[in-house]
Amino acid sequence: MTEALFTLPTLRVEGSPEQLGAAHGESQRESIQRFVAQRLEAVEVYFRERGASGAALLTEMGARCLRIAREWDPEGTREHDAIARAAGVASDALYAVANMTDVRDVLLLPSAADEEGCTSFLLPGALSAAGRVLAGQTWDLNPQDLDYVLAIHRVPTEGPETWSVGCVGCLTLMGMNEHGLAVGTTNIKVRGGRPGVGYLSLLHRLIRARDRAEAAALLTDAPRAAAHTYWVADAGGALELEAAASSLERRDASTEALARSNHCLSPAHAALQGEPTTSSSERRLARMLELLRVGGHTPESLQAAFADRTDGVDSIARFPEDAQGTATNSCLVAEPETRGLWACKGPSQRGAWVKLEFERG
Repeated sequence: MTEALFTLPTLRVEGSPEQLGAAHGESQRESIQRFVAQRLEAVEVYFRERGASGAALLTEMGARCLRIAREWDPEGTREHDAIARAAGVASDALYAVANMTDVRDVLLLPSAADEEGCTSFLLPGALSAAGRVLAGQTWDLNPQDLDYVLAIHRVPTEGPETWSVGCVGCLTLMGMNEHGLAVGTTNIKVRGGRPGVGYLSLLHRLIRARDRAEAAALLTDAPRAAAHTYWVADAGGALELEAAASSLERRDASTEALARSNHCLSPAHAALQGEPTTSSSERRLARMLELLRVGGHTPESLQAAFADRTDGVDSIARFPEDAQGTATNSCLVAEPETRGLWACKGPSQRGAWVKLEFERG
């Protein structure tokens, strides 16, 4: 008997930032409460193994980062606070667990070798069948997070309509806006983190930009807490920004395909990398580049690339039964020129891919 595919749940919210957050928090109240408890428990175990008290430290640092985020993006944090109020959870705790990888890395490095992942791609139009820019990623993290995956359709009173895919209670992780600007991220670990804006707050502000140039400028100037790579793509091209807390390097996907997994490619950042590069990160990067360079790609062929299992437990598609401490919780492919956005819950071959449609324009 064929096993049923995971279905990606969706939620539509509209109005002011407070109304967006309140509708999100109310509709997902019990799920958000379980999500916060699950992540705090996981952090406690993680920190206890390293001789510290995890939940208390994480929440305290989360509060410091949230104060900075409120100054940098008041609109986005008003939405976050409304989510927390409506869900009946502490705003500091929700911010800390939503931005767990950043907040944790500010406090403690290194981490276990293969604890998180993600594989992204940026494809210039010359390598696509229709001559259009394509971009996307897998989102790999705790296998338990699969229960909390949610696609949120935001229709604000002011600002662009957006779709984002992430966890309940959270701001933007990966998605696209009505202008055709797509954004996403993969995790890296670089020493030198500091209290600052968490990566979901950064992405939540980027997705409200008009184009990739504006988004890149916002990220460059932001008081970032810790290291991530970020990608931004629109109809005219795609950029990747490898960002540590206090430095950033940029790559342009104008003439060649770019891919990213979870180790630093910048020599300056690699010298400060918080853990050795893993075989998983190396193999996923090499495999994605190999698949991209074939050319003639479509959104469907890239969905198939995300299902690749050629390298076993080091493959692009990551399964809970691999016992690597991480699994693919969602996948996303964007075609900015047509405002085409496709996503699934779970690994590509285990989730039902859906097109996320915009209402405006």
